Amino acid sequence: MKKIIKEIIPYVVIAIVVILIRTFLVTPVRVDGLSMYPTLKDNEILILNKYDQSYKRFDIVVIKYGEEKLIKRVIGLPGENIEYKNNKLYINGKLIEEKFINCDTENFKLDSLGYSKIPNDYYFVVGDNRDNSNDSRLIGVISKKEIKGTVKISVTSFKKLK
Repeated sequence: MKKIIKEIIPYVVIAIVVILIRTFLVTPVRVDGLSMYPTLKDNEILILNKYDQSYKRFDIVVIKYGEEKLIKRVIGLPGENIEYKNNKLYINGKLIEEKFINCDTENFKLDSLGYSKIPNDYYFVVGDNRDNSNDSRLIGVISKKEIKGTVKISVTSFKKLK
């Protein structure tokens, strides 16, 4: 009996370590849809980094929205005003270049959501495929609590995301 317990202990320890890593550090996540195309493709598998919660502009994040997990790009940070005008992004009135998109973005003003600036602990997120994305332009700004982490690595294509 003691021999069996000694043989089982390493497997139990490994299982606990894997569970802790997936719960608190990193876990795989699958892209569902084309809202981040061409940056991410449907069914692509990414590694979700759960421990770094300092979100920066243009980070790709996973959001819990109802029962869904959405993958979007952070565009606006707390305290900022966002506007898309003539297919260009303006933050606090300053033109910001978005090098990762190759489609048009309809005109949009943050005040259409009822805000003059993004509230503290909230973010404005959009998909790279602007014509096919359910994002902050429709669902509003996203609470930091709803962001599950960032993705920087694709397991499927073995590429580092920008």
